[in-house]
Amino acid sequence: MRKINKIACIGAGYVGGPTMAVIAQRNPNIDVTVVDLNAIRIAAWNDADLTKLPIYEPGLDQIVAEARGRNLFFSTDVESAIDQADMIFISVNTPTKTYGKGKGQAADLKFIELCARQIARVATTDKIVVEKSTLPVRTAEALKSILHNTGNNVKFDILSNPEFLAEGTAVSDLQNPDRVLIGGESQEAIQALVNIYATWVPSERIITTNLWSSELSKLVANAFLAQRVSSINAISELCEVTGADVNEVAHAIGMDSRIGSKFLKASVGFGGSCFQKDILNLVYIAKSYGLQEVADYWEQVIIMNDHQKIRFADNIIKTLYNTVNGKNIAFLGWSFKKDTNDTRESAAIYVADHLLDEQATITVYDPKVTAEQIYADLDYLGTRTSEENRKLVKVVNDPYIACQDAHAIAVLTEWDAFKTYNWKLIYENMYKPAFVFDGRNLLDKKQLNEIGFQFYSIGQ
Repeated sequence: MRKINKIACIGAGYVGGPTMAVIAQRNPNIDVTVVDLNAIRIAAWNDADLTKLPIYEPGLDQIVAEARGRNLFFSTDVESAIDQADMIFISVNTPTKTYGKGKGQAADLKFIELCARQIARVATTDKIVVEKSTLPVRTAEALKSILHNTGNNVKFDILSNPEFLAEGTAVSDLQNPDRVLIGGESQEAIQALVNIYATWVPSERIITTNLWSSELSKLVANAFLAQRVSSINAISELCEVTGADVNEVAHAIGMDSRIGSKFLKASVGFGGSCFQKDILNLVYIAKSYGLQEVADYWEQVIIMNDHQKIRFADNIIKTLYNTVNGKNIAFLGWSFKKDTNDTRESAAIYVADHLLDEQATITVYDPKVTAEQIYADLDYLGTRTSEENRKLVKVVNDPYIACQDAHAIAVLTEWDAFKTYNWKLIYENMYKPAFVFDGRNLLDKKQLNEIGFQFYSIGQ
């Protein structure tokens, strides 16, 4: 049996950091080192003040506090960690390509390849290399090709171990997963990774497959979840024109055990680092094999999601008498969902961009997202200069200040605290008529109407 004494994880982001923290917590006999070239991020992981961890996830600070310095380490010394490790997790970013063939759909694998080449160059002993990043099918083939042609007689076993974390609940997802999926060709290597998870995950929840099934399962899981969101969002638009209530429809169909109730909440649209990227990946793979109808089917999920965001912004413009020029719109929430500071592909970015095109001014409040991140998200779109973004968008640390002198409020993230605000006070300090556009169906419509708000929600 292959004994694992040291683990290295390349990439200290949303996947690598929390996953390795839990593995270290549950396996105190294994040294786990998380490495990243980003010195600022590593410094934040090592900060004595646990509120300064680079990732906000409920419960993560306690786990890091327990394991850090005992058998969990964060470092910028990538080569040393690779050299000493028996098992290496690759957990680097795999963004959608912004250039060349496959632009806008295919995954950009340059960081994965750089990792593989660095492992090949540094390694002097046999290693198990684990794909943790979300990757297109048959990426392991490329890894194998690079690692097996180094000529230094080191044996590499490649495993696929995709993550199925939902941000905001990542710690509980890791502590009590629905399943752990491990794909590979070497039974010895597979068993070595099974043994690590088996310290806390029941054996019936640990699934082993071939490499390709494991890689594809991750993309398909996210595609199916995103498809449900786009499906209920398509119905929300139908509800609005027919007088049906999307919440009642979702409840009725969710009672069917074959359908189930999860991911049937109508909203302004899904965001996050995975859904869009993984579906676009699926579309690209299907197209590359000539499966045009399959590609068209999955691409429609993205088209519907984009439509929902633009529809929400257009409804604000139309309701505010067809102009938002010079009007102040308060945004409650910027992260793509509650209980995370992750803003990747957040609906708020695209709703803001659309309103800014119409010369609106926006004041943003989010309990966990920094002003720097909000401006970076808007600048990344390249729609206008960073100076223009800073002139038109103000970020504040108080929700009541955000809503003061606003013509309308847009709820973009479902933070629970928003439900507890003094909405009467907010109403008194807004321009009248005072509008609320609830993009998450979070607030009490009846209560806000009684206060005097003009209230608009999704699918009602």
